[in-house]
Amino acid sequence: MAIKSTADKIATIQKGYALEGPSIELGAAIIDGELHKVAPVRLPLSMMNRHGLVAGATGTGKTVTLHMMAEQLSTAGVPVFLADIKGDLSGLATAATGTEKLVARTESIGQPWSGRTFPVEFLALGGDGNGIPVRATVTSFGPLLLSRVMELNGTQESSLQLVFHFADKNNLELIDLKDLRAVIQFLTSDEGKEELKELGGPSKSTAGVILRELITLEAQGMEKFFGEPEFDTAELLRTAPDGRGVVSCLELPTLQTKPMLFSTFLMWLLADLFEELPEAGDLDKPKLVFFLDEAHLLFDDASKAFLDAITTAVRLIRSKGVGIFFVTQTPKDVPAEVLGQLANRVQHALRAYTPEDAKALKATVSTFPMSDYDLEETLTSAGIGEAVITVMNEKGAPTPVALTRLRAPESVMGPSSDALISGTVASSALLRKYGTAVDNVSAYEKITGNAGAGGRVAGAAGASREKLADAPAGAGSRATAGTPGEPDIDAEARRIEEEILGRPSSRPAPAPGRAPAPERQARREAPQETSQGTSQGADGMTGELAGALGGGLKSMARSLGTQLGRELLRGVFGTATKRRRR
Repeated sequence: MAIKSTADKIATIQKGYALEGPSIELGAAIIDGELHKVAPVRLPLSMMNRHGLVAGATGTGKTVTLHMMAEQLSTAGVPVFLADIKGDLSGLATAATGTEKLVARTESIGQPWSGRTFPVEFLALGGDGNGIPVRATVTSFGPLLLSRVMELNGTQESSLQLVFHFADKNNLELIDLKDLRAVIQFLTSDEGKEELKELGGPSKSTAGVILRELITLEAQGMEKFFGEPEFDTAELLRTAPDGRGVVSCLELPTLQTKPMLFSTFLMWLLADLFEELPEAGDLDKPKLVFFLDEAHLLFDDASKAFLDAITTAVRLIRSKGVGIFFVTQTPKDVPAEVLGQLANRVQHALRAYTPEDAKALKATVSTFPMSDYDLEETLTSAGIGEAVITVMNEKGAPTPVALTRLRAPESVMGPSSDALISGTVASSALLRKYGTAVDNVSAYEKITGNAGAGGRVAGAAGASREKLADAPAGAGSRATAGTPGEPDIDAEARRIEEEILGRPSSRPAPAPGRAPAPERQARREAPQETSQGTSQGADGMTGELAGALGGGLKSMARSLGTQLGRELLRGVFGTATKRRRR
C-alpha cells in the first residue's frame, strides 16, 4: 500500500468530518506528530443516539471529555445526565477563567473560547449528599435490579421474582425495603408457609437467605434510596428557559463504598426511561444523552439475565431518542454484545505496563477501522487531553480514525463551591417536589396492622391471603375481582396467556371456595400508563412475544386493571411501570 503524504492524510480527515448538520466539535487532528486546526474532528448530533464509548487509563482526561461534550450538548438544547463520581463535574455551574496556557491551547486548535456557566440540576441518591433526593420504589426497581444490588445467585434471583409476583397479586405495595422485608417475613412464617408453597419455587431456606441480605442492606443504610416520592425520570429531559438543555448531575461521592447500588441505580434510571418514552425514530438531535461513568461496575459478575437486559435496553432505547455513552478504562470492560452497539468512540491513552495491559491494548486496536495511524504506538503515547476518535457520520458510516487534541471546557474543570451548589439546590423547583420523604400505607402496614397516624389499615400480624387481599389499597375505594360488573383478574390472565401462547396457562387456578385475587387499586391520582414489556415474567411470557404484542397488551391491561397490567407487562429489567407525574 502506497504511503500517504501528510497533505493526503489531512484531506482524508477533512473529507471524513465534513458534516452538513449540527455537530459537537471535539477538537483538531494530530497528523504525523503535528497539530492541524484546519482538520477539525466532529460528532454529528443526529448520530449521538447511536451510543458511544469514552475510554482510557486513569488520568488521561476522560472526565474533562465528558465535561466538554456536556457543555456543547446543553448549548444545542440537548439535556444531559452525568454521574459525578469525583465531584469535578459540578464545575459546569461556574464560569472558567482564561489563563495564558488555556488560551494558547484553544487558539492552537481553532477554538473560540470564553468562560460560561451552564444550567445544572444537582441530584443525590436518596438525598445522601448535597442534591435533590432521587428515590425509587422497590416495586418500580424490580426483582432483577434488586437482585443485582443484593448480589443474589440465579436461584435466589428467581425466588425474589416470585416474591414480587406474590406481592403484586395480593395488593401489597412494595414501596421501601421494610415492605419487602415484611412480605418475606410473612412468607417464611408459620402463617405464610402455605403461601410460600403455592408460589411453586422458592424454598423457605432460600427466602431466608434473601431476607438476611435485605436486612444487611438496611443495616448499611441503603434503605434511604428506596421510597417515595419516587423520582420521575422525565425530569432528566428538561430544558432551561433560554432553550439550553439542563445538565442533571448526580452526585456519587461514596461510590467506592456502595458501587453495586450506584451502578444499578443508574441502570434503573435508564430502564425507566426505556419504559416511559414513546418511539421517536430518527431525530435531528437526541432527547437526552446519558453518560454512564465507571461502566465496568455494571458488568462485573453480572448474571446472564442482567446482561441480556442491558443489551436489550441499549439496542432499543436508541429509537426512543436517548444516546448512551459508556465511560470506562478499556473496551474490554464492556461485553461484546454491548460494545458492538457503540458507534462513537473516544479512546484516550492506554498503558501497557503488564502482559494483561498489552493484551487489552491489542484488543482495543482491533476494534478500530483500518487507519493511517500505528494505533498501538499512538494509544500508548497520546498525551493528556488527546484521544483517538472515530464516530458515525450522517450517512451511518464510520469516520476516519483521527488522533485528536480535544477542546477545552468553558466552565470550571473542578468542583463548584459548596455555597453555589447549596444555593442551586435550595432554589430548585424539584426540591419542593422530592425534598421530603413520605411513608404511605403499603405492604408493611397491611401485614403488621400498623397504620400509623392515618389509621387506614386494619390487619394483624400473620394475616392469611384473604386478609391481605381484603386490606384497603389506600384512601380511595377498591374494585374487587368477582364483584358484579368487574373482571375476574386471574381468570382473564389465564385466558389471555392461553390464547396468546397456545398452551395451558402456567397460572394456578383459584383454590375451591377461595375468591380470585383482587385488582390492585391505583395509589396515585394520575391514571397509570402501562409500557411494553420485554422480559420473561412470572407468567412465563417471553420477551420477544411481549415486545411484538406490546401495543395490544397495553390496551388490554388498561381494561383489565393495574394488577393484571403489572403482572403481564413488567419491563425489560423486570421493573414495574408507573404513573407519569407531570
